Amino acid sequence: MSGPNGDPVVSIDDGIIEDGDEFNDEEFTAVNSMLDQINSYLDGLEEKNDALNDKMHELLESNRQARLEFRAQLGEQRPGDSLQGTDKDPDQEAGN
Repeated sequence: MSGPNGDPVVSIDDGIIEDGDEFNDEEFTAVNSMLDQINSYLDGLEEKNDALNDKMHELLESNRQARLEFRAQLGEQRPGDSLQGTDKDPDQEAGN
């Protein structure tokens, strides 16, 4: 016989939940400990990722500053060339 939604009527005593599936306190404690270790490792990875991201941004900023200084020096050496504001290599522009 089916229930009100057309689903079969299943009683609790049909053996869907078996006693063999139950965990004891030791197993819960072991699983909980493993989850704590995984969480700790993930926190460490997240911290390392954040530190690497910060260092990458510092390196990019340092490279940008060095590029601007290099362009300024080139501008002083070649007064006729205007390279400021471009990302092109001066040798490539000259066809070298």
